Order: sequence, then C-alpha cells, then structure tokens
Amino acid sequence: MERILVDSIYLLPMLGVSVSGVDRVLQVLENLYRSSAIEIYYAHFSILEIIGKLSKMKYDLNIVEAGLNSIMENFKSVFPTPRSYLMALKLKSMGFRDLIDLLLHTTSLENNLKMLTRDKELVEFLERVGEKKTSAIILEEEFLEAHI
Repeated sequence: MERILVDSIYLLPMLGVSVSGVDRVLQVLENLYRSSAIEIYYAHFSILEIIGKLSKMKYDLNIVEAGLNSIMENFKSVFPTPRSYLMALKLKSMGFRDLIDLLLHTTSLENNLKMLTRDKELVEFLERVGEKKTSAIILEEEFLEAHI
C-alpha cells in the first residue's frame, strides 16, 4: 500500500476553495483510496496554512467545517519530527521561499511517505542544492501517468 502525504493544494477543494486543474488528481486519489491502494496523510500545519488563506477570502463556514471533519476522519495525520524542522530550516536558509513546502518534504522523508505536489520549483530547488532525496516527491503529472 502506498502512503502519500498530500500538499495543501489537494485539501483546498474539500474546504470550499476552487483550484484549477486539480479535479482529475482528486478523482484518482479517491479511487485509489476507496480501493485501499493508498493511505492519504495530511499535516496539521497544512490545515493552518489553508485557514490562513481562508481568512483572507470569502468562505462558507459550513463547508469548511464539513471539509475539516472529512480530512480528519478519512486521512491520517502526520507530524514533523525535530529533525524535519531542522532540515526544513536549513533548506529555507539556502533560498527556497516556501517553508511549508519544505516542511512537507522533510516530514514525508522522516515518516517514510511519498509527497504528492505540483510544485516543480520545489524539486528543481532541491536538486540545485544537491538534495539527493527527491525520489520521495511525486509530481502531479507523474502521479496521473502512473495511475491512469
């Protein structure tokens, strides 16, 4: 069974935020989840990131509540280790702008999970700075090619 930590972008629609081009990935994830081929993981800091985005826009509190309940009931939570935080801080100091993406990456590594993202810049940055552990990252198009 494949264990996948999803980037925040795949959680947004569950909380009522439309994301262009993500429907196909969500459908594949749902099919794999329903057939017990994958376990889906989320990080609590991703929820915090999403709540921060929601606080700056119009939202439906009932949809947000239903989405949060669905995420917490159906997906497994994962926490960064102290080493995850330290590795993310080190990578951030090397010039990447998004600490949350770095923390998702390091959390996936420390918990032996794959990380599903569409953030090609993250992979390019990690490769540029000599990070050898990018194989744990599954880019969205690779994920779709492998499962369609």
